[in-house]
Amino acid sequence: MSMRWKGAVIPNPPTVVGPVSGEGGSASGAWTLQTQMQYAGVNGWPKPILPKQLWSWGYNNIGQLGLGNTTNYSSPMQVGALTNWSSVSCGYAHTVSIKTDGTLWSWGYNGLGQLGLGNVTYYSSPKQVGALTNWSSVSCGYVYTVSIKTDGTLWSWGQNNYGQLGLGNTTNYSSPKQVGALTNWLSIACGRYQTVSIKIDGTLWSWGNNNYGQLGLGNTTNYSSPKQVGALTNWSSVACGTYHTVSIKTDGTLWSWGQNNYGQLGLGNTTNYSSPMQVGALTNWLSVSCGYVHTVSIKTDGTLWSWGRNAQGQLGLGNITNYSSPKQVGALTNWSSVSCGGNHTVSIKTDGTLWSWGYNYHGQLGLGNTTNYSSPKQVGLLTTWSSISCGYFHTVSIKTDGTLWSWGNNAQGQLGLGNITYYSSPKQVGALTNWLSVSCGYFHTVSIKTDGTLWSWGRNNSGQLGLGNTTNYSSPKQVGALTSWTKLFKGSTTQSTLAMKSS
Repeated sequence: MSMRWKGAVIPNPPTVVGPVSGEGGSASGAWTLQTQMQYAGVNGWPKPILPKQLWSWGYNNIGQLGLGNTTNYSSPMQVGALTNWSSVSCGYAHTVSIKTDGTLWSWGYNGLGQLGLGNVTYYSSPKQVGALTNWSSVSCGYVYTVSIKTDGTLWSWGQNNYGQLGLGNTTNYSSPKQVGALTNWLSIACGRYQTVSIKIDGTLWSWGNNNYGQLGLGNTTNYSSPKQVGALTNWSSVACGTYHTVSIKTDGTLWSWGQNNYGQLGLGNTTNYSSPMQVGALTNWLSVSCGYVHTVSIKTDGTLWSWGRNAQGQLGLGNITNYSSPKQVGALTNWSSVSCGGNHTVSIKTDGTLWSWGYNYHGQLGLGNTTNYSSPKQVGLLTTWSSISCGYFHTVSIKTDGTLWSWGNNAQGQLGLGNITYYSSPKQVGALTNWLSVSCGYFHTVSIKTDGTLWSWGRNNSGQLGLGNTTNYSSPKQVGALTSWTKLFKGSTTQSTLAMKSS
């Protein structure tokens, strides 16, 4: 969702993500470097600053909630009293946040120095990392952290067994260390133990673990310092899977490298590649989404393409054959957005219709049955579908009228329908028409309404619903009474939640 700043619409930043729960990420379309710089606020470009309170709840065994203790909380707890938190990133069991004054703060697990505080002591309350006031963006890897400052410098700390910190060695560091002396770093993607970054000049750089050639450097050698991937200057967005990488250039070409056992690179074979390889010759790739070992992409002409593993028909091609080259899904040109679950795919067209295919054991396709489908099947006849989020075995969607709908696995009440019955067709969650955004965890769901209220339902064993208890709920329950919720952040364990409010 876009933000407004001084009356102007500020677009979302380009998506640069790493793997989540062992699956690949997704990279949205070809953002211009100018747009990226404007959002990043580097080298003089303005960055919108919107003061926020910081709140947390859920699992807190080593103080990752930042509340001064190690008590689990099942209700939102404000982290201190300040209202100047700007952004936050969650690692495995540690948290790093930037305030609007540009200061950097961290807390939680620190066994490998990933908090950047000069020691390996755990902290259950936010601690300032140094005294500087120019931190711009931060990304947490598994147990390491990488950050960019407003001056375009790159800094890292924490675990460094594969050289993923980019510091020229494999030594762990408990304080931020500058990666080289350059001042033109723009965006970064952290994999499990590898890091890939784009500079302001459009060059692509990588370092860390490289066992499958996922660094794109022409070999399988680990590197502890940033190495440029080729000599080109037109890289736009990048997505790191567990062992492979897919990137779109500013000219709309698509490139991939790394592990390719199921043809997930789209290169016509199952050979691993250690250098970027162009996927075909076309220049109209717009966005890409990676499932576990399959890939689905939309082109600028609205066509939909897929490749990789297809055992459950998740490619949508009418069969269960694996494909190592992009194959067009049907002949239509009106695909708008796509989301990959574990082994199923859901997509919305420009006409507002909803389509799904792939694995359907729990009814997660929404088609009224539990049959797997290898071709896109329309979910009902409505043309009002707006956005969608796929959990592991369930799906939740919002329509243009603001109604909320869900289907699939419901063992923990994650559908929000007042029961634990599985549903293979979309069911409306209540009768309200003011649902704004939704995020699916493994077995729970959290949503924000247009009035700024926060609601949750499903599994609650660690208090992840924020409701003051550890009881599962099968219907949406309001989290407190406040109306200032704006954005959600999920921890990597899916048992902790961080949220920001407007001040």
